Amino acid sequence: MFKRSLTPEREPTRGAGHESARGRALRAARQALHVLAVELGTPTDPGTPLFGTVQNRWLRRLPYLIAFAFTVTLLPTGISVLSHDYGMNDGLAGALATAQSVPLLLAVTRPLQAWWVIFAADVLGAIALTGADGAVGRPWPWPPTVIVGYLVLMLALALRERNRTLVAVWLATGAAGILFGPLAPERSISTWVLLFVLSGVMLTLGAALRERGRAQRKLREQETISEAERAHRTLLEERTRIARELHDVVAHHMSVITVQAASAPYRIEGMPEAAQEEFGAIAATARESLAEMRRLLGVLRSEETERYHDPEKAPQPGIEQLPKLVEGTVRAGVPVELTLPEEPVVPEPAVDLSAYRIVQEALANVVRHAPGARTRVSVTATADGSRLTVLVVNSAPPAPSAPLEPGGTGHGLIGMRERVRLVDGSLDTGPLPDGGFRVAARLPLTGAAVPATAGAPGSAPPDSASPDSGSADSASPGSPSVRPDPPLSPKDSDSA
Repeated sequence: MFKRSLTPEREPTRGAGHESARGRALRAARQALHVLAVELGTPTDPGTPLFGTVQNRWLRRLPYLIAFAFTVTLLPTGISVLSHDYGMNDGLAGALATAQSVPLLLAVTRPLQAWWVIFAADVLGAIALTGADGAVGRPWPWPPTVIVGYLVLMLALALRERNRTLVAVWLATGAAGILFGPLAPERSISTWVLLFVLSGVMLTLGAALRERGRAQRKLREQETISEAERAHRTLLEERTRIARELHDVVAHHMSVITVQAASAPYRIEGMPEAAQEEFGAIAATARESLAEMRRLLGVLRSEETERYHDPEKAPQPGIEQLPKLVEGTVRAGVPVELTLPEEPVVPEPAVDLSAYRIVQEALANVVRHAPGARTRVSVTATADGSRLTVLVVNSAPPAPSAPLEPGGTGHGLIGMRERVRLVDGSLDTGPLPDGGFRVAARLPLTGAAVPATAGAPGSAPPDSASPDSGSADSASPGSPSVRPDPPLSPKDSDSA
């Protein structure tokens, strides 16, 4: 009784468990079919040609040429094979061959839609060949022309679609071959395994090529971003250096104001008390301004500069120091001819410093990148005394030789432009037909306007490039890769 009473209770439980497992299996199967249907019905970037983003015009046209070549080859061949070898009706053979080959042209822009048309045509062709007398002893269900066209389609599909879509296409191809297996005519040569394997190979190859192209595009994007960041960082470094140098120029004038204001009551007898208080306020304001400038300079100085270079305490150089600079360059092995104005020129401090640094940058790069080249340095003023022209021209090196330093710090052209922009001048740089290089700067002698951003943090000079120091590599005379005053770009800085 006890054993008999347990049996009816266990059987419903076991049966309910079996029904639940079957339900889960059916739900999983339905979900899998739904995923396959979604993947096969959702194309990626429809209408975008293969290789559409390639810059080379011939590579963009290559997919069209390949699709056209296979279409015009497979269409007549397919008609001939179906009608003559398999004994199919000419009209039906023409329709099937057209549906199996012409959609290859559509595969260039919409490969998934082309697969639907060709796959359906291949299935209909296999059904039509099932009862054909010519299928005996011949490849079935996929004739050779079908296999060739389908493999070309697989490659186009793999270059465009997602991996899940490719897996769905591959499984659909294998499923169609398996379903046709029991219907194979006598003594026919089964080709569904061959197509299944080769299509998998083509899909894998195309997917690998697609991922490789995607990785290369991302790498180019990262390189572009890195170059832009490098250019921006170099620009900020140059502006910071210029701001540090301008501190000396502005500090000199502020110191003069402070001394004059503080000493005015002692130099001028009988000064009213109100005027003395005014001069005292001026001196106090000037001292506060100097203190603020020193704090700003401390922010602009990097730890590396403070660690390896003592703060500059000597006066900033100018045009008067150019002969000494040229002498150092001549000792470095570069014949330099210097021409200075016949009459003394007294430019504003910022212009004087900019002219010296531009010549320094250019000569440093002659030493680095065009060793031994004859160089001419000319500093002239216009007849009306309004502008100063700084010209540095070097010829090609006397003998073909590699630059002493193939790389550059990336500060030359950028630093020159910033200095010229600081005083509202103009800069023209570029290669010469004989292999030399030219640097021409035009700076105002009077009324030089200093932009508001010139002294802001992040605004500064190029490397203090002496022929031995090696800053300003990018202004390298003798390098034909630098165009006349091109827009700022990372490549400008090292193009010399």
